[in-house]
Amino acid sequence: MFQGGKSFSTFPLRVYWTLNPSPAPEPGGEKESVLQFGAGASKRNFKRAVDRNRIKRLLREAYRTQKLPLLHLLQESGQGYLKLFVLYTGRELPEYQVIMEKVGAALQRIEKELGIRN
Repeated sequence: MFQGGKSFSTFPLRVYWTLNPSPAPEPGGEKESVLQFGAGASKRNFKRAVDRNRIKRLLREAYRTQKLPLLHLLQESGQGYLKLFVLYTGRELPEYQVIMEKVGAALQRIEKELGIRN
């Protein structure tokens, strides 16, 4: 995903993503998730693990609360499954509201780049 996928920045986030074609569903098999997400924070900028963990929790929560429109659009379009990784690149501990705004903007940009929503 990091080498072959696409990426963009919306400070203080760096977003990496790739869209993979869906494999043919197996009869009677489990339905595969169409959306996968990961979050990270650099040890270089945040020496304490509690700070990195807090940032990752904030990123996951912001994603969880805003992912439904993208998830529904991916399921309806049948374009494949999306892998998404968000890296926090700022140097100060963020506030929740800032993370919510930036993750929302990143998800909207991905929707626009996929051509699902204009």
